[in-house]
Amino acid sequence: MSAGIAHTLSAAMATLLLTSLFELLLAPRPSPLWQRPAAVIGVHAATALLHFTLWLLIVQRPWFAVVIAGSLQMVIVQVNNTKSASLREPFLCQDFEYFVDAVKHPRLYIPFFGIGLTIAASSAGALAIAAGFWLEPSLFARPDAPWSLLLILALSAASALTLWLALPRLPACTLEPNRDLVELGLYPYLWAYGRLLRQPLAAGGNAAAFPETTTPPAKITLPHLVLVQSESFFDPRRWYPGIRPEILREFDTLSEQALAAGRLEVPAWGANTVRTECAVLTGLTPEALGGHRFNPYHQLARMPVRNLAGALKALGYRTVCVHPYPASFYLRDRVYPQLGFDDFIDIRAFDESDRDGQYTGDLALAGKVREMLATGPTQPLFVFLISMENHGPLHLETPDARTAADWLEGELPEGHSDLAVYLRHLHNGDKMLARLKELLKAADRPGMLAFYGDHVPIMPGVYADHGEPDGLTNYFIWQTDAEPSDKVRKTLSADKLGATLYQTIIERR
Repeated sequence: MSAGIAHTLSAAMATLLLTSLFELLLAPRPSPLWQRPAAVIGVHAATALLHFTLWLLIVQRPWFAVVIAGSLQMVIVQVNNTKSASLREPFLCQDFEYFVDAVKHPRLYIPFFGIGLTIAASSAGALAIAAGFWLEPSLFARPDAPWSLLLILALSAASALTLWLALPRLPACTLEPNRDLVELGLYPYLWAYGRLLRQPLAAGGNAAAFPETTTPPAKITLPHLVLVQSESFFDPRRWYPGIRPEILREFDTLSEQALAAGRLEVPAWGANTVRTECAVLTGLTPEALGGHRFNPYHQLARMPVRNLAGALKALGYRTVCVHPYPASFYLRDRVYPQLGFDDFIDIRAFDESDRDGQYTGDLALAGKVREMLATGPTQPLFVFLISMENHGPLHLETPDARTAADWLEGELPEGHSDLAVYLRHLHNGDKMLARLKELLKAADRPGMLAFYGDHVPIMPGVYADHGEPDGLTNYFIWQTDAEPSDKVRKTLSADKLGATLYQTIIERR
C-alpha cells in the first residue's frame, strides 16, 4: 500500500473516532453511538467522512483535513453548549444562519459565546492553518497522487450513497430538540431538522384566527391601536420578592384597568423573539408550523398567511411597524409587506440621542407614536412597536448602584449585576407605557394599548443563585373607553393574543 493511501485511510479512521468522541462533550449528551439505529450510525459515519474528504480535496493534506473537520465540529459543540446553558435549547440546523448574523450583528451573539474565547479561537484557527500547510506535504505532490485522488473520490461517493440510502430511514423527530439530539446524535440530528425545512408550511393552519366579518365596525368607531412587543419583559416580582412593587406602577395600573390581562405562554426562552412575534401576529401554533416553528419567517417571506396586520388593514387601518434595528434582521423587510404592513420604521429613523444603554430606548419609541398621531390621521392607526432597550447581553452594561437602591430591598447580591441593569430598563419600559396611555387618551378617536413580553431575559448568574423563572411573560389589552364589567383575567398562549385583540376590535359597535 502506498504512503499516500495509507495516510488517507488512517486519517479517515481518525476522523470517525474523533467525531464520535467529540459528541460526548455535547450538552445534552447523545446516547452512545453503538446504541443507535443502523440508519443513524450510517448517517453519522457518512457525514463525518464526507466532511473529511471535502477538506482533503481542498487542503490536500490528510491530517490537516482531520484537524479542520474536528475543529469545525468543536465549534458547533461549543456553540451548542453555550446556547443550551443560556436558552435551554441545543444548536439547531436553523442556527447555521446565525453565524452570518454574528458577523453582521456581533453585539447580539459574540458576548454570549465569550469575547475572549472568540478572539482566542480565531487566532488559534489562523495559526493552525499556517502550521498545517507548513508541516504536512501535499498529498497530490506524491508519486501515487492519482491513486490517492481515486481513493478520496471513492470515499466521497460511498459516503454520499450511504446518506442517500440512510437519511429517509432516520427515526421521526419529536421536534423537542433536547430529546432528538440525545436520541440521534449531532450529525443525524442536524440532517433530520434540515430535511424538515424542505417541507413547505401547510396553508390554512390559522384559518380561524382572523375571520372576515360580514358586518365590520364603522371606520369612525375603530380605535387607534398600539401593540407593544417588549423585549425580555416579564414581571419578576413574584419570582424575586426583593424587587420593589412600584417599579412597574404604570403596568400594574393598566393591567388592573385592562379589558384582558394575565400571564402569557410564549414559545421562546431568553431569545428567539421571532417565535413569539410570529405567534402573536399570525395565530400559528407550533404544531401548525411544524419544523418551521424555530424560525418561521423564512416561510412567511415566501407565502401569505392570515394575520393581525392584514386583517386590520382590511378594516381600514393604516398599519405601521416601528423597530429600532435593521429591518432586514429576521427577514422582516420581506415578511412585513407580506403581512400587510404599510410602513416599516427601522433604526434609520433614530439617532444616538435616542439610545439608552446599548440600544434605542423605549421612550424613543413612544416619541415615534406621538409623531404619527400628531399628523392627524384620517384613518385608524395600528402601530406595532418592537422594543430593543432591554435586549441583552446585560453584562456588557455597568449597573448603577442607585438603581439597585431604588428598586431592590437591601443590597444587590454579589453576581447579580445583570438584575440591576435589567431593572433599570424595565422601569423605562414602564415609563413608556405611561406616555403611550396619555397619547392615546388625547388622540382624535378612542385608543387601545396592548402589551406583552416576548420572553424572559438571559441572566444566568442570577438564575444560578435564585432559580429560573417559569418562562411565562405577561400581557394586557387596555382601551380608553373600557367598561369595568368587561375585564377578563386568564393565562393566554401567544398564538391566541393577536386573535383576541382582533376579536375585541371587530366586536366594537
